[in-house]
Amino acid sequence: MAKLTAKLTATAHTSYLAGLAATGIRADRIPSLDEMNEKLSALGWAAVGVRGFIPPAVFTELQCLGVLAIAADIRSHKHVGYTPAPDIIHEAAGHAPILSDKRYAAYLKACGEVGFRAIASIEDEATFEAIRHLSIVKEDPHSSAQTVELAEARLVAAGACRRYISENTKASRLYWWTAEYGLVGDLHAPKLYGAGLLSSLGEASHCLTDEVEKLPLSLQCAETEYDITRMQPQLFVARDFDHLFDVLDAFAATLAWKRGGDAGLVEALRSRTVNHVVFAHGVEVSGRVGQVFDGLQKRGENQDMKVVLLDGPTMITRNRRSAAGPALVPAVILRSPVALPHEGAFSLDLPNGLRASGFMGPGMEAVNLRVELDGELLDLPTRARVVAFESMPSVAGGPADPETWDRTFGELSSSRSGNGEEAARAAKAAEVPASLTYLYRRVNALAGKAVTGASLDELRDRAEKFPHEWLLHESIARLASEA
Repeated sequence: MAKLTAKLTATAHTSYLAGLAATGIRADRIPSLDEMNEKLSALGWAAVGVRGFIPPAVFTELQCLGVLAIAADIRSHKHVGYTPAPDIIHEAAGHAPILSDKRYAAYLKACGEVGFRAIASIEDEATFEAIRHLSIVKEDPHSSAQTVELAEARLVAAGACRRYISENTKASRLYWWTAEYGLVGDLHAPKLYGAGLLSSLGEASHCLTDEVEKLPLSLQCAETEYDITRMQPQLFVARDFDHLFDVLDAFAATLAWKRGGDAGLVEALRSRTVNHVVFAHGVEVSGRVGQVFDGLQKRGENQDMKVVLLDGPTMITRNRRSAAGPALVPAVILRSPVALPHEGAFSLDLPNGLRASGFMGPGMEAVNLRVELDGELLDLPTRARVVAFESMPSVAGGPADPETWDRTFGELSSSRSGNGEEAARAAKAAEVPASLTYLYRRVNALAGKAVTGASLDELRDRAEKFPHEWLLHESIARLASEA
């Protein structure tokens, strides 16, 4: 942090240095989440400690609510310069300071909502799990070379199975090229604001060299892949923080969340993940879109979709609050201007070729369901929740009420279970010799105090046993220069 703040004084956005103090970040100790929250509350934000990588939907939902998810680990002494796993230096010192700029803070919330609403594919989930596993393996000093090799191969395989570039992937790219690795200002003399740049000495220096191509920020950033294992060959430069909103709004307009209708259903269908469909009357149905029928072919994926099957389990909500509760029952959506009864027998015979009948019971659940389209009986469950709609303004990623869904069916991602991070943390702590721990504690205790020559000589003598601990040697040298 001492090196970073010295380096960034002239190269970071003007809000960075002031933002460190405004968000409770100091260069002489690991940040306290309690102190950060006290400071962040004045900015309309908060921070919460999390365990390593968390699912993108959780991260983005927290962000759109004004909550920073901060990995509550500190990198190991071997990874001071770079860590393969999320840690408090990157999350706190990188993301928090620029929140002191109100316009950027508003962008981060808006970007979080876009990421939260974007539809992820089943391959995205596999890639996330592989990335998380690899970060744990690399951070665990007990991992063998074979274990690391297998984890890397798993990530390659997860990437190779991708069928298409999902909305979620594009949203993560936009986030990467702005909030993580963004530059702002003059194209030829930009300032740093991305957290990945602000929390890495190597990136902070490299990004301003001629080796890195500077491109004006545009929607192209959502189409541009990135590689987390190397320094970036190009970066995008925003004119100012208002420019971020221009690009974000243009990107949001392409999402099923904003487009809704048949286009939204196509995106949900090919994702093979749990999403939610929003109807004009405020009802939302969550589930996995398994089939759509348009009357021109048995399973349509283009337009004029009249019948939609959501594979179980499903959940019906109104304005994100439970309306019929979650259940292990599929849902059938009918395109109809005629509303269905809350309870009792129903029969529809519509000009669009749709005929449906059944008996509606509590929870919008029908039995003896029979649906025909253009005279053909569709292969649908005879017991299902049934929703009739005339318009569908939105189709968005994940369940409408994630908390209730997770509580009922179990979390969508297995990443939040298990103890991989705890095992790596314990291994890191056990690996540090007690004599080295003593030296770091001694150096920290002497910081800012009058240090005698004898004390410095003792520290230097003990430190000779650890020639590769560059941070320790530089810290002792700093004490000497201040004596």
